[in-house]
Amino acid sequence: MSFVERKSEPVLVFFADKTSAGAWNLPRFRMFADPFNTAGLVISPNMHEGFRFEVLDVKEGRTIVLETPEELYDLLVFIGASGRYLVSSVYSKATDKIGATSSTQRLALIAGRYVGKDDPVCIVRAQGEFPAVGEVLEPFSMPHIVQGWMRGSHYGPLMPCRFSDAHPSRFDGPPRVIALGFQLANGRLIGPQDMFDDPSFDEARHLCNVIADHLRHHGPFEPHRLPMEEMEYTTLPEVMKKLAGRWVESNGHAGKKMPAAVS
Repeated sequence: MSFVERKSEPVLVFFADKTSAGAWNLPRFRMFADPFNTAGLVISPNMHEGFRFEVLDVKEGRTIVLETPEELYDLLVFIGASGRYLVSSVYSKATDKIGATSSTQRLALIAGRYVGKDDPVCIVRAQGEFPAVGEVLEPFSMPHIVQGWMRGSHYGPLMPCRFSDAHPSRFDGPPRVIALGFQLANGRLIGPQDMFDDPSFDEARHLCNVIADHLRHHGPFEPHRLPMEEMEYTTLPEVMKKLAGRWVESNGHAGKKMPAAVS
């Protein structure tokens, strides 16, 4: 994204691993539209007018722009389905300046098959007409559930990690995110600061491990495994092809006699 540098220009860059671009939908909603997260929406005259969300439909290749707070419920209709509808950018309604943007590619949709997860990136400007740094970071104190993990085929909690912990290993996960804090000054990025290297995120990391334990106990069953419509671009279709010829038409009668088992 391009913009004119302000007198003070804090920029936070989030890098996620073992997940997809839909992982940013909930945090960005909380940053820019949820007054329970971002007090500035209520008490700051620079933010009180709200924000404009650009949403991408990755399957149809089309976009829609929705404004908050007026179209808050309409926005949630789409971005709650984070596998298909992605928040691509957010703009201040008061100044029309861009406040955030992110990668929106879904590699499987481009390749038509599983080629790894998307490892998305999100950039957020802070302060002034945008949320404060603490308001930008606060959504990650609640580890929300995202798509990804092993072979991109599972749901898991997004863990906010220090740089030193950004090497997912348990079941190739859990999905995780790091936050780099910069100050833009005279066209140069000063930093980065490891924003999640803070004991106040320890409880979120602990909760991620509790959630990970619970989901892993489900093994190949939903809700740990993605629903079938989301498995279309994973490795599962290759397995299903081998069994395609075994299916027969059903008359819908559950009591239909089955072939006798061979003892």
